[in-house]
Amino acid sequence: MDRDELLGLLRALEEAAVDYVLIGAAAMGFHGVVRATEDVDMLVRAAPENIERLRAALRAAFAEDPEIEDIRTDDLLGAYPAVRYYPPTGDLYLDVMTRLGEVASFESVESEAKEIEGVRVRVATPAALHRLKKGTVRAIDRQDAAVLRQRFDLPDDDGDE
Repeated sequence: MDRDELLGLLRALEEAAVDYVLIGAAAMGFHGVVRATEDVDMLVRAAPENIERLRAALRAAFAEDPEIEDIRTDDLLGAYPAVRYYPPTGDLYLDVMTRLGEVASFESVESEAKEIEGVRVRVATPAALHRLKKGTVRAIDRQDAAVLRQRFDLPDDDGDE
């Protein structure tokens, strides 16, 4: 993932006032837990005006790539509310979701603001990332959950310290 490209995207999201929260490995990086990844996972508020702001931000970040218009409001508000967007550079891709089944949505994921080079970024908290990752079928997610738990002294699955 190209750092400058990611920073440009984050700046565009802020300038367009998109309601979003980073989840996944990119969010972990903002908490100092770095793992190689090729994508940026984000939850966005499920509202037509927010999805239009998302498209505006992507147009600003990626020089009006015509593929942005394939990100449809109906898709992100529908039964399978996720789209994958590949910017023209090919250095990273975005997984944009309005919810993860019944497990998580923009509104339900605890987040906090971080700042990088003057850009305000919304990222899931370490505890929220741990909850999202600990019960998945992917081994890498379970490993991420274990690292988050240890690094941030999070309670175990039974709620004990």
